[in-house]
Amino acid sequence: MKLSNGFTHIGWTIATLIGMVASFGFLAKATAKLPMSLAYPIWTGIGAVGTVLIGVLLFGDRLKPATWIFVILLFIGIIGIKMTASEG
Repeated sequence: MKLSNGFTHIGWTIATLIGMVASFGFLAKATAKLPMSLAYPIWTGIGAVGTVLIGVLLFGDRLKPATWIFVILLFIGIIGIKMTASEG
């Protein structure tokens, strides 16, 4: 989304929209196996951690050590929810 420059660059805008549609598709697949009360926080958490990693790796964002700790805790929380979730 950042590269679309406020949705003014058509190529990056299309790529952003494709990514959004794919993301919702993954949420739909997740809700087929997990209750929405678990699928949504997992989906949201993966998006948050993924966005942080993209910002750091592709855009040179710099995070404070404390921020990294909380990102890691978020990731651990995602794993914990998935490991303790009963499918159905």
